[in-house]
Amino acid sequence: MNRESNRYTIIYAAVMVILVALGLSFTHQALLDKQIANENIDKMQQLLRSLNIEAEADEAEARYSELVTNAYLVSDEGNKIEGTEGTTPEDPAFSTELGDQSAQGLPVYEVSIEGKTVYILPMSGSGLWGAIWGYLAVEDDGSTIYGADFGHAGETPGLGAEIAERYFGLQFEGKELYKDGELRSIAVVKPGQTDTRRDYVDGISGGTITSQGVDKMLLSSVGEYENFLMKLNRN
Repeated sequence: MNRESNRYTIIYAAVMVILVALGLSFTHQALLDKQIANENIDKMQQLLRSLNIEAEADEAEARYSELVTNAYLVSDEGNKIEGTEGTTPEDPAFSTELGDQSAQGLPVYEVSIEGKTVYILPMSGSGLWGAIWGYLAVEDDGSTIYGADFGHAGETPGLGAEIAERYFGLQFEGKELYKDGELRSIAVVKPGQTDTRRDYVDGISGGTITSQGVDKMLLSSVGEYENFLMKLNRN
């Protein structure tokens, strides 16, 4: 075949495209298990940070298994859904994300730490540029915050992205979700301001919209667990 012809060029280009596509597909499949494993470890690290524990990737799974004694889905009425218990990544609680329209219930992680039973509740919301999320660890009175951790998909570095820094999550420790017998969540306010109705933390300076997103996320996500928290609070 004449290598100077248009036909040769087109055939050569088509063959190269096919070979590259096959190579990328093979690489993706070969690395898929590793990618999923890394995502699971990252999620375990986030859950542990909501308990104020920093764990390296190589120790996260062991610490998670040590502290998380149970995990399950609860119904909108706050009742544990039978058959959903299990703490591994393949079990319903770990594999269910808050906000998933196909989810059968709301995920709850039950933790034994410092002689206490603590419940970790996932959160999801929207920031300035995309998704934000977090994990809220609540003591067994259904009101006292044990710890919190937050993440984001693409908030502005140095501004809204600061919600992922530990100093922001540490502000929530000891705050109360209930006031005067009513579930009110935790307010995120501009630094220097207050909220007379709710316990509050300082938002991010220069990250007003992201801070407002965290405030709304807390209110809506905690609200989904209202009946579950109310049962804890009554007990």
